[in-house]
Amino acid sequence: MITVLQRVREARVEVAGDVVGQIGQGLLVLLCAEQGDTDKLADKLLAKILKLRIFSDDAGKMNRSVQDVGGGLLVVSQFTLAADTKGGNRPSFTAAAAPDEGRRLYEYFVSQARAVHPMVQTGQFAADMQVHLVNDGPVTIPMTMREV
Repeated sequence: MITVLQRVREARVEVAGDVVGQIGQGLLVLLCAEQGDTDKLADKLLAKILKLRIFSDDAGKMNRSVQDVGGGLLVVSQFTLAADTKGGNRPSFTAAAAPDEGRRLYEYFVSQARAVHPMVQTGQFAADMQVHLVNDGPVTIPMTMREV
């Protein structure tokens, strides 16, 4: 699985002009399932995201997690994170999970997040979304999790 985390002061997702998900302080989680990804891998990624210390403590050091600060998660599916740009000028997305499996893993990740974190909002899978955010820092963390 591939994710890009953005520490935000606020973020929202619109589909056809309607807000479908929004948070205040927290993490915008752009999420891509790849071929071969599993529920176990999604669980491992979620655990890492929730404990990642990328929020400032009282001394200004990145020493607090999204859980520590009571921040929200805005989870947005983004298969383009699997882009392969090695050949030609048009990216290939063959490493991304097939749409049905990508949706299943995305929905699994979201349901697991909602089970353990109080504020989880989402985009809309496979929709044309407009994502608005105020990146805090800016702090942007790319992460790739693979089966071991």
